[in-house]
Amino acid sequence: MDLERSIRSWSPLGTNRAQSPLKQASLSRARALTLIGTPRPVVLASATLSEGQVEPLDPAQSPKLSNPSKTPLLDKISTPDDLRKLPEGELKQVAAELRAETIDAVSVTGGHLGAGLGVVELTVAIHHVFNTPADRLIWDVGHQAYPHKILTGRRDRIRTLRQGGGLSGFTKRSESPYDPFGAAHSSTSISAGLGMAVARDLDGRKNHVIAVIGDGAMSAGMAFEAMNNAGAMHSRLIVILNDNDMSIAPPVGAMSAYLAKLSATRTYLKLRDIGKQLTRQLPEKIDRAITRAVEHARGYVTGGTLFEELGFYYVGPIDGHNLDQLLPVLKNVRDTDVGGPVLIHVITQKGKGYEPAESADDKYHGVNTFDVVTGTQSKPKANAPSYTRVFADALIKAAREDDKIVAVTAAMPTGTGLDFFGQEFPKRTFDVGIAEQHAVTFAAGLATEGYKPFCAIYSTFLQRAYDQVMHDVSLQKLPVRFAIDRAGLVGADGATHAGSFDVAYLGVLPEMTIMAAADEAELVHMVATAAAYNEGPIAFRYPRGEGVGVELPTFGDILEIGKGRILREGTSVAILSLGTRLAEALRAADLLGAYGLSTTVADARFAKPLDRNLIRQLAAHHEVLITIEEGSVGGFGSFVMQALAEDGALDGAGQRVPLKFRSMVLPDTYQDHDKPERLYAQAGLDAKAIVAKVLSVLGREEDAAKALIA
Repeated sequence: MDLERSIRSWSPLGTNRAQSPLKQASLSRARALTLIGTPRPVVLASATLSEGQVEPLDPAQSPKLSNPSKTPLLDKISTPDDLRKLPEGELKQVAAELRAETIDAVSVTGGHLGAGLGVVELTVAIHHVFNTPADRLIWDVGHQAYPHKILTGRRDRIRTLRQGGGLSGFTKRSESPYDPFGAAHSSTSISAGLGMAVARDLDGRKNHVIAVIGDGAMSAGMAFEAMNNAGAMHSRLIVILNDNDMSIAPPVGAMSAYLAKLSATRTYLKLRDIGKQLTRQLPEKIDRAITRAVEHARGYVTGGTLFEELGFYYVGPIDGHNLDQLLPVLKNVRDTDVGGPVLIHVITQKGKGYEPAESADDKYHGVNTFDVVTGTQSKPKANAPSYTRVFADALIKAAREDDKIVAVTAAMPTGTGLDFFGQEFPKRTFDVGIAEQHAVTFAAGLATEGYKPFCAIYSTFLQRAYDQVMHDVSLQKLPVRFAIDRAGLVGADGATHAGSFDVAYLGVLPEMTIMAAADEAELVHMVATAAAYNEGPIAFRYPRGEGVGVELPTFGDILEIGKGRILREGTSVAILSLGTRLAEALRAADLLGAYGLSTTVADARFAKPLDRNLIRQLAAHHEVLITIEEGSVGGFGSFVMQALAEDGALDGAGQRVPLKFRSMVLPDTYQDHDKPERLYAQAGLDAKAIVAKVLSVLGREEDAAKALIA
């Protein structure tokens, strides 16, 4: 079929594409309905089409309607209660409309698209069969939950996804009762679901608990820990394995689908129980041997031996885009108690139903805003290379000179830039899957053999491997290099992905060296410094997004460990910056000049070890000393205060003017998603806030208030 022709028939926003999603959402109700609600133009599915295909509705088929809605079924659904009132024969149409609505919404907001398109039918089936929200539905990670949000009362806000004040890009408890567990980090759903199931049993309730987890998330040890526990407890828990890339999965065909349906029926389970009762009359060893042989035989046919060994009753694999398979299996599992947890193995296709996503290598996992017809993403012209790309290029250059350099990532080769490194050094690049704990200890093992591992992990994900950083790396003083991407606030992904805590949690570990790049040139130097450092673990952090546009060195310089630099000298105020707040510090210095305040600006470069001489110099020759960082309390500012206290610099003795010290850090709260510059302004870490802080410290409160609104 002609996909472009189909998509053109419901092209969504017309000339309003340039308006922001929030502006669209704030239009009059009639206008908002056109953009968001009732008469949304989308694609309808023909009953004769194969699963996942869509085609336009010919308006001539409905001559009695002057402006017929192209989402007639989706328009009827405010909550899953409405979905459950529809006959099963209409659910394919609901899925087609839901898929089109998801594509259109993400074309406006950007975000995660491929994963959501892969679970459209599964989402419809779950909400139709189970009594959500009384039956708990937990989406692992949550980036695939956009269709779920549309069906659960949030369709009118779906075009505010990931925008300031809008819907989260992940599941969030405070957003809806249909989100019983918040997520964004992977592999938590089974553990949370088991906790809910046990609480239900303790309360004597009968509701179901369903956890949907992807095959990628299954690579994390936490998922298997939870399955092992669930199997041992024989708790009533339903786990749906959303498998879109698992090599161990057998082919999905008529026979495997038939066996999945059969193995979930009451008749089969009753016969199985009768067999168990008969074998129990035999000696224990024979009983155990027969039971194991039967389960292994069924596992051989259906592919579920591993899960059966963990104590789960395995059903599948089944086609996750075929409602004729999904619905009976889900109903059978809902209505039958197998005496323990159940795993339903569902095969899906990421990006299903949208040709540009299906044909893309990444299946449109994460996208910018895009043109629905062509799939072309809008990519604003960059003013400077991204920090991620600068890191990757610097590491590649270093690896050309040193064959001991290797790179390790935990399922984020593209996000960390190691995909570029892997293209040149495939045998020296290791993607260990969603397994940060393993990644760190694996890197530690490489370090014991004389290699130079660069372990590239987002700040927020490195939190998952903290014990390994301490016990397996720091305690043994192993020279693992931690490249910490997404340091500081990250914007649209919100609090779950913010890199707020790494300086604090790494800085308290002995033997750890920590650097923070103030710009992209500094990052190049820090890669070189890390490659040359063999005295113990070393970390360097850098933010998401573009650099500031400075000239990049061809090769990085090896920095003196624990040595900062002064960029601008003044006499009354000193600003000591760690990381990329340096640009704001320099702007603040210019603004402070208008208030008659001569300002020194320094770049600490190192959070640990501190440049004690630089700190003493700044404290001794300035009335005000301000530290600023893109991190939480307990980090760099706290380390500086401890150093000043030890030196007696806060006592006031022997000083010309008593030192006034303040530390500017991220607020003690989780900040929701928005553009990074807005978030930093809200956090009080931009140039205006620095000026206001200095003026307030000096008792010039009126000037401070004016500075914030200037």
